[in-house]
Amino acid sequence: MADVKTLLTPMVDLKNQYLKIKSEIDAAIQEVIDSTAFINGPAVKAFQNNLEKYLNVKHVIPCANGTDALQIAMMALGLKPGDEVITADFTYVATAEVIGLLGLTPVLVDVNPDTFDINVEAIEKNITSKTKAIVPVHLFGQCANMEAIMQLAEKYNLYVIEDNAQAIGADYIFSNGGRKKAGTIGHIGCTSFFPSKNLGCFGDGGAIMTNDDELAAKCRMIASHGQSKQYVHDVLGVNSRLDSIQAAILNVKLKYLDKYIEARQWAADMYDRALSQLSEVKIPARQKKSTHVFHQYTLQVKNGKRDALREYLQSQGIPSMIYYPIPLHLQKAYQSDRYKEGDFPVTEQLCNSVLSLPMHTELNEEIIHTITNTIIQFFNK
Repeated sequence: MADVKTLLTPMVDLKNQYLKIKSEIDAAIQEVIDSTAFINGPAVKAFQNNLEKYLNVKHVIPCANGTDALQIAMMALGLKPGDEVITADFTYVATAEVIGLLGLTPVLVDVNPDTFDINVEAIEKNITSKTKAIVPVHLFGQCANMEAIMQLAEKYNLYVIEDNAQAIGADYIFSNGGRKKAGTIGHIGCTSFFPSKNLGCFGDGGAIMTNDDELAAKCRMIASHGQSKQYVHDVLGVNSRLDSIQAAILNVKLKYLDKYIEARQWAADMYDRALSQLSEVKIPARQKKSTHVFHQYTLQVKNGKRDALREYLQSQGIPSMIYYPIPLHLQKAYQSDRYKEGDFPVTEQLCNSVLSLPMHTELNEEIIHTITNTIIQFFNK
């Protein structure tokens, strides 16, 4: 990489976002400190209730992080070692990591080249007698094709666990015009509140969502050492809690989530207008069946110029990121005799071409103008 200038903007501007709501955040944190109810305090219950209302879902089970949410969900569904779980090859490692940790078999499939979501036809081709669940990933801020995935699940008697770490607040639009929030359509949904997420806390945090009373009860037990009540352990569990300070922060930020989404959508539209005429890049496609909350704004850079563009941006003080540079099937931890290089052509092509630009709630016209002009300058050199 070339020498880095002072950054025009970070990839995610958490500081300026915080400063706009500083008094509310500080007061919420101080209230928890004053109460000394640091674990499972009133703030956790308040956030749980408010998120249930926002998502229009019966149960939210807060936990320590998004990876734990996926693990707890799979444990609650009773998946056993050797069971196959289908998920996307183009995703963050946590999606497959939990499958492997539980002794399950991750079955990777390719994604769609324009929208980056899991390919439904590929899912069906990979269903076997051992398949027990599908984990669609709502990558970069819009939903996978949940209506078709739920139809597959019903046809083959499979569970669906939504990995909603990047799309909280997005709406899935059914063919009859009905809408549901991302993470509330499958049997269980999982999300992360990592600071850079659209709804992020100031540390680690996560949650599980479900409309199934029995699954909710199991998830709550598993997240608390398998306890049905104190010192009574009915199932094998884990220790996974959202602490009260993080819940208090999230409770404040939840009030602004729709406003944050609008700011990201505005920024994406600005990027689109400036970059759509460039033949060397492909702007993010939008699912017709989903709104897009733009956790990331991800270009596809053509003709092998991605790395050169990234280096040029860096030299001009503009950050960018590659999400994700290596497909799961080529990661050492997930190599398998069933996969080889070339088996997932879309994912492999994306890993060599995607580039995410700064995307956050504090972007303004001047910043976006500078970023897009720099990209145009690169291709006009």
